[in-house]
Amino acid sequence: MDDEEARTRLLDTAEALFYAEGIQAVGMDRIRTESGVPLKRLYKVFPAKEALVAAYLDRRDRRWTAGLRGAVAEAADPVGAVFAWLAAWFSEPGFRGCAFLNAYGELGTGPAAVLDVVHRHKAELRELLAQAAGPGREDLADQLLILVEGATVVAALTPGPAPAHRAAAAAATLMRTGAGPDSA
Repeated sequence: MDDEEARTRLLDTAEALFYAEGIQAVGMDRIRTESGVPLKRLYKVFPAKEALVAAYLDRRDRRWTAGLRGAVAEAADPVGAVFAWLAAWFSEPGFRGCAFLNAYGELGTGPAAVLDVVHRHKAELRELLAQAAGPGREDLADQLLILVEGATVVAALTPGPAPAHRAAAAAATLMRTGAGPDSA
């Protein structure tokens, strides 16, 4: 087994376990055992759990953001496409909410590398929402972000598409009225 295969196996195992059970609940020994990667190779590829957590979140960010960008790219209604994509995600078996908020909730301002990935992911999401809102509507991005995050938290507690549908209705109202942060 070379380093690349070990890295893939470790990340696959870490993602499944961290997302399902939590980062702090899963130790490196369990990841080693379930991945089948020898201890020496594990620590060569990921010298510390922090590095593994950051790599897991980074890989998840790239895949998650690419999926959302793909759904929005060709849509006639990009904001509506965001919430339709969320509805499908919320309905996936094993959905446990946002991996980035879950990590932040567990680790707080702990490991800097992990916190950097979390912040970068949320900034990318906000930028995607600003683009979806359209030119001259970037002021709605923060409000759309709150709707996305709120729907995701509600769906983590009660999985299924309903939170995304309710947030989509609120987003449609925002888009129709053009209500910006200073319009209250």
